[in-house]
Amino acid sequence: MNRFTAWNETIPPFDADAADRAKARWDGIAKPLNGLGMLETAVIQIAGVTGSERVSIAKRAVAVLCADNGIVEEGVTQTDASVTAEMAGRIASHRSSVSLMAKTAHADVFAADFGMLTPAKGVWDYAVSSGTANMTKGPAMTEQQALRAIENGVALADRLCEKGYRILVTGEMGIGNTSTSSAVASVLLGLPIDAVTGRGAGLSDAGLNRKRDAIRRAIEVNQPDPCDAFDVLRKVGGFDLAGLAGLYIGAAKNRVPILIDGLPSSVAALVAARLVPNARIAMFASHCSAEPVAKAILDALELSPLLYANLKLGEGTGAVCMLPLLDMALAVYDGSVTFRETGISQYVPQEGDPR
Repeated sequence: MNRFTAWNETIPPFDADAADRAKARWDGIAKPLNGLGMLETAVIQIAGVTGSERVSIAKRAVAVLCADNGIVEEGVTQTDASVTAEMAGRIASHRSSVSLMAKTAHADVFAADFGMLTPAKGVWDYAVSSGTANMTKGPAMTEQQALRAIENGVALADRLCEKGYRILVTGEMGIGNTSTSSAVASVLLGLPIDAVTGRGAGLSDAGLNRKRDAIRRAIEVNQPDPCDAFDVLRKVGGFDLAGLAGLYIGAAKNRVPILIDGLPSSVAALVAARLVPNARIAMFASHCSAEPVAKAILDALELSPLLYANLKLGEGTGAVCMLPLLDMALAVYDGSVTFRETGISQYVPQEGDPR
């Protein structure tokens, strides 16, 4: 039994009975059936993940995994790798975009170093190495490094769940990680490089061409096996992607829902689902990133996002936006009067109504 099979078997199954009880609660509330649409579905799914219709996500954490990528040497980004440590420090000191948004959403933010070139103050140390190798010249990671990064992601999830967090939000910070994400997505989904590669943090036409060319060379040099997600991850991925894959596995193992953010987070979710299929149970799509391959990844995961807002900042900012929506849904779920309490006849499904 390999490590991934072992993790898969530790993940509790989706609790259909708890989900049914949550749906019955929604249907009993004095309002039209499925009136809150995907918000109702999300609460029902959370009940199935946690095993209880008494849904509570009051204590929530944003985990921002930070790492550097050797492919930056190929001129695929607008800024150099020093920005990773700078921004990681800002996240740790609660001065970044995600920190400010998370404060509004009553979420705690933690930055974790999974492989930065330069450590930053206040960032939790889960580093495997000081950045990945340049994947245009060979594998980004060794097998041992990639596995350790995944294991560290599982350990980070365990740590947060042990602290009592009942929902996790994924985030990342790493210059060059839309290049690694696009490479992994291209191979796993069998899509052309040009179709999956966007401008990231704002590349010019020339920069976009360099990025696509570097990804093409990386895939040609490494020949990753599209049927082996671990092989793809270690050859053309990054430490942040590996750590995030572990975070998804760990969340599912602990029966805690986890929100997918933008492109790197969604690519990592796809890797996790390929390696440990049961990890898919705990995943929720917050939004559809502006990156060109974002929808194809969510379709492959069979997930529908709540938001379409052309978001592309990263750090977990898109996923954090889902928390207030869930809070409003739960306010209705927990506080509304029922048909029984009002004496009004309960709505029932009508023939031809897709609800």
